[in-house]
Amino acid sequence: MPYTKSYTLPEATKKMEHYCAYQERCHYEVIEKLKGMRMIPEAIDQIVGHLIQENYLNEERFAKSFARGKFNIKKWGKKRIVLELKQREISAFNIKSALAEIKDQDYYRTLDELAKKRLGQIKESNIQKRKKKLADYLLYRGWESHLVYEKLQELI
Repeated sequence: MPYTKSYTLPEATKKMEHYCAYQERCHYEVIEKLKGMRMIPEAIDQIVGHLIQENYLNEERFAKSFARGKFNIKKWGKKRIVLELKQREISAFNIKSALAEIKDQDYYRTLDELAKKRLGQIKESNIQKRKKKLADYLLYRGWESHLVYEKLQELI
């Protein structure tokens, strides 16, 4: 069995403070990391409590930051953002407030830019196949199907 370092409570707490200070984290990520460090459940609860109290860990702040980042940088649609947040066990309330970070006009403009850019990259002469490729691309990125199909009607 490979040797794995065991951590004292103060060591693990310090390590998790750095982990959370480096980048926004959600409770789920922190708990998984602590389990990976082979911490016992009581220690995990104590460390997570400390991180919340000291404001290293804030689920609402994480959700908002995550939504803004994935939308602005990766150009994800709301469905994909919601799915990813749910996988990280973020509450419905925090998901809702995270989506509120995305302005409607920015959302539609981004969909338009993304669709036009992608359409320019599709080297398919068959119109139906072009539509399918563009639709698949946008749906995979989490854009709502009704918006995707409206955009297809407009562009192709």
